[in-house]
Amino acid sequence: MKTELPREANRLETATLGGGCFWCLEAVFERLPGVKKVVSGYAGGRTPNPTYREICATDTGHAEVVQVEFDPAVIPYEQILEVFWACHDPTTPNRQGADTGTQYRSIILTGAPEQLALAERSKAAANGTTFGGKIVTEIVPLTRFFQAEGYHQGYFRHHSGESYCQVVIAPKLLKLERAGVVPAGAT
Repeated sequence: MKTELPREANRLETATLGGGCFWCLEAVFERLPGVKKVVSGYAGGRTPNPTYREICATDTGHAEVVQVEFDPAVIPYEQILEVFWACHDPTTPNRQGADTGTQYRSIILTGAPEQLALAERSKAAANGTTFGGKIVTEIVPLTRFFQAEGYHQGYFRHHSGESYCQVVIAPKLLKLERAGVVPAGAT
């Protein structure tokens, strides 16, 4: 008689994405079913252990990014990428809205060869669809992720009444809710 082993719990995966201010991306991805944790940070640069002040004032090469820890049985990586394309403008190099500089570039940092292939396919599919120009998003392997300072974590949740949150993040969330990209009012 063959004994069946207990099924291994779904392993979580991580996506590392940059599309402008990490506060905006964090607020979007925190709302998705299957997302377990979102951490704001820095990646794609040369300087070890950069600070927010350094990435804004000097050329560290880092982008503001979020690491999205998710359950692929609930939300696959491909769907994470669809939300990524929907929540920022991937056609503007080194800027999102009024935020300008290389730290605000559109970037996907992949953790595995499968993610690289999926990201490339997703970018090719998104190119020329709903965007007015060519997608300039970088797709590169993730080498290091540096967690941002504590005051950046959960920024919209903790500071939703502040002007940047009201003028930039809240309207973005409302637009994504109306489009059915994120659930309404979920946190």
